[in-house]
Amino acid sequence: MTALVVLEDKPLTLGEAGPMLTITDADVATYKADAASKQSVVPVIAGEHLSEFAALEGLLIPSGNNIAETLARWDAGSVPGFVDKMNKRAAALNLKHTTFADPAGVFFQTASTPADLLAMGMAAMQQPVLAQIVGLPQTTLPVAGTVYNVNAALGQNGIIGIKTGSGLDSGANFLFAATATIDGQEVTLYGCVMGQPTLDTAFKVARALIGAMAAALRVVKVVTRNEVVGAYETGWGSHSDLVATADVTLVEWPGMILRQQLDASTLDVERPVASGTSAGKLHVVLGDQQFDAPLVTSGSLDPPGIAWRWLRINFL
Repeated sequence: MTALVVLEDKPLTLGEAGPMLTITDADVATYKADAASKQSVVPVIAGEHLSEFAALEGLLIPSGNNIAETLARWDAGSVPGFVDKMNKRAAALNLKHTTFADPAGVFFQTASTPADLLAMGMAAMQQPVLAQIVGLPQTTLPVAGTVYNVNAALGQNGIIGIKTGSGLDSGANFLFAATATIDGQEVTLYGCVMGQPTLDTAFKVARALIGAMAAALRVVKVVTRNEVVGAYETGWGSHSDLVATADVTLVEWPGMILRQQLDASTLDVERPVASGTSAGKLHVVLGDQQFDAPLVTSGSLDPPGIAWRWLRINFL
């Protein structure tokens, strides 16, 4: 969440280092205090210059708790001000069981659940710079030198991220993303394990979850291009099928319910309606997946003829 908030306030594109921040005496004091309490830290010295990208690397790769506070002060001017931003972002993501009390996840008042962390992780991996950093096995920082990713499972079973958490007498946690080939299609799987006795155990459980997910998932084409999903019928006998213009392919988990809603346009048939006229959409929902398949008419629709109009007027 710390990285998400920083990147929202100070966006980076892939390949950008971003603005520079200077390590202050307060940052050094935080580093020393965190190191003394045996937290995960990244060595820093006063006056050291770190780019935004390098600071995010120090935050996410070796899991530098002190860098979390450094980024918080740099972004919001104070740690409490930054924590407020974190909680607002959590509310925006509808994380109803998540509360942040600090930027590094050290305080016991900072709490979450696997489901909330999963939603947060999925949002994080949509941020290209964040996704790039969590996939790096190591990096080099100006003072700390070479630092290694705490995520020792990176590259195993398709794992491409995201973040570990451990060492605070509350168990080892692992929020992960992994790629897998399902029915010939590459998909990204997300999961979270919490409260494991060690990180090694958390990694083992994550690998088992990935195997179970990959075995159960299917990639299904639920709508096919040119498939007829409805039709227009007029009182005077003109007819046109309503067809989808695109395939809709979804990742299916056993027991999920597919929902489809036809949103067809009202067409003006006082004049000829040509074949291929845009005619609304088919809204498809499966779990968190939502797609709209654009629809068109497969044939032309003719306006009512003189005879039909005459008979209608007379019968009315």
